Amino acid sequence: MKVWITKYALTRGIFELEVDSCGIDVVNGKESLYPYFEGDWRKTKEEAVLRANCMREQKIKSLKKQIEKLEKMKFD
Repeated sequence: MKVWITKYALTRGIFELEVDSCGIDVVNGKESLYPYFEGDWRKTKEEAVLRANCMREQKIKSLKKQIEKLEKMKFD
């Protein structure tokens, strides 16, 4: 079975991995590639791209907050 890993999407990009379907566990009703990529993989490339774009937007939002905070700092 081919899966797409999104764990390192913002640093290394999305990558494909071939896994045995028996390597996928069901934990709390969710499929998991435990312990390495627990929630950071998708069954289709399209899902992986959507997740990576969401991660990117969240990171941009976080960095903008950090920039605002730094711009408000004053040193006397």
